Amino acid sequence: MQLSMEGINSILRQYPSEQRYCLAIMQDMQRQYNYIPREGMEALSEYLDCPLSSLYSMATFYKALSLKPKGKHIIKLCDGTACHIRGASPLKDGIRRILGINEDETTEDGLFSLELVNCLGSCALAPVLVVDETYYGKMTLEKLPGILSQYREEQS
Repeated sequence: MQLSMEGINSILRQYPSEQRYCLAIMQDMQRQYNYIPREGMEALSEYLDCPLSSLYSMATFYKALSLKPKGKHIIKLCDGTACHIRGASPLKDGIRRILGINEDETTEDGLFSLELVNCLGSCALAPVLVVDETYYGKMTLEKLPGILSQYREEQS
C-alpha cells in the first residue's frame, strides 16, 4: 500500500491515545506498509505524547518489526538446529545466487526480502522455507528456483 498520512492517521484513530497501545499500533503499521515508516513513528510519538526514542527502542527490540521497507514477499528460512543440519546453509546460498540478496535485505525490485529465523516449529519437515504464509518443507536447491519463480510470475 502507498504511504500516506491519511493511512497512518487512520491506524492511529483505531486506538485510544494511550501508550499501552503503541506496540499494537506499530504492528498495524507493519502489516499495512510492510515496515514502520519514519512518518508513522513521528505521528505515533505525537499521538501518544511519547518520546520518539522510546518508540524506536521498542521497534528495534522486536524482530517482527522493521524500520526499513520489506519486499512484497517475505522469505523466512529456518536455521534452527534441525534445518541447519539438513541443509539450510546451501539454501541460503541458493537464494543469494538467485535473488542477489543476503539475510535482512530486499531485492531491488522490492519483490522479495530474506529473513533467517531460529525456528519455524516444523522440524520434521526440515529444512523449511516459508514465503509469506506458505510453508515449503524438505526444501532442496532443486525446488528453490521453481518456488521463487511462482511468486515472480504472479507479478506479470
